[in-house]
Amino acid sequence: MADMDYYKILGVEKTASAEEIKRAYKKVAIKYHPDRNPDNKEAEEKFKQAAEAYDVLRDPDKRARYDQFGKEGVNGMGGAGGFGGAGMDLNDIFRQFGDIFGGMGGFGGGFGGGGRSSRPRRFQGGDLRLKVKLSLGEIATGVTKKFKVRKDVTCDACHGSGCAGGSSPETCSTCQGSGYVLRATRSMFGMMQSQEVCPTCHGEGTVIKNKCSKCGGEGVVSGEEIVEINIPAGVAEGMVVTVQGKGNAGRHNGVPGDIQVLIEEEEHPELIRDENDLIYNLLLTVPQAVLGDSVEIPTLDGKARINIKSGTQPGTRLRLRGKGLPAVSGYGYGKGDIIVNVSIYIPETLNKDEKRAFSSMKGSENLEPTDKAKETIFRSFQQYFE
Repeated sequence: MADMDYYKILGVEKTASAEEIKRAYKKVAIKYHPDRNPDNKEAEEKFKQAAEAYDVLRDPDKRARYDQFGKEGVNGMGGAGGFGGAGMDLNDIFRQFGDIFGGMGGFGGGFGGGGRSSRPRRFQGGDLRLKVKLSLGEIATGVTKKFKVRKDVTCDACHGSGCAGGSSPETCSTCQGSGYVLRATRSMFGMMQSQEVCPTCHGEGTVIKNKCSKCGGEGVVSGEEIVEINIPAGVAEGMVVTVQGKGNAGRHNGVPGDIQVLIEEEEHPELIRDENDLIYNLLLTVPQAVLGDSVEIPTLDGKARINIKSGTQPGTRLRLRGKGLPAVSGYGYGKGDIIVNVSIYIPETLNKDEKRAFSSMKGSENLEPTDKAKETIFRSFQQYFE
């Protein structure tokens, strides 16, 4: 991936603003999201590439170096080179950038390349991913969902330590409790020293001599938990809400993983979502359009009555302000609208009296379309091609 162009990956110009880069990353990431493309290695690679590109272009310093020197200019800065390599996986990307999809928690950790700590390692529990399908009504108000989740939980016999009978782990004699060992190798430049994870304690700094019989010294066992997840109002299809610390328990009282909840939307029988606006297609009869009427429009919390003016043309758009969906927290303010698209139903069959009535109106100059009506209808069709 040495020849990757980060701007092309996100589909933005080199002059793009920080907000444009953020929106572009969100669009690409949702398109290639692993839950939308199961077992698709190509999509997974594009997902990782997009995250790598965003990690660099969102940071002014990294972006300036990239613009001047290319990818080599940001290697070792904690950005390029981390993604797509062995050092990064999908969980790292979700943890770092989950809020781009709508995750509401604070995300910690950085991308690789920033140097390794010499402190003993704490095991990280694996993340879990769930899907939830929401109605527009639930999206409008926000909702709390309960899930029964099968996952690794802390062993109740040893309380997560992995040790039997109340004993404690012992300091690793190989690394003296640091979790890492130094290894010297000979190279063309002389003796080179590198720091590696201790092969005895695997970076933990301690070893367990007397293992718990229930968990085999792991500190975790398979179990299940009822998890409540608060989903904020305004979320959209493809967003990910992250609940920190509710994933798999970490070995030996390590750091628990997170739960990432992928949002799916149920189709509403009458309303169509367009970002925060809702669209309703209103079908009027000919008399209603000609004479005017008062009609009911469905909303997410009941019905709203609107007045139709006499002479309303097909293609007319009416707006019920503030009746749409709220912006998700942190991504805007206020609520969208309900947009009413007016269409007129032309009956396919008529009885004798109806035919006689319509025949009598043929040739009436008042029934000929005006220039204003022609323009309204033209513009209503034009929007379908924009």
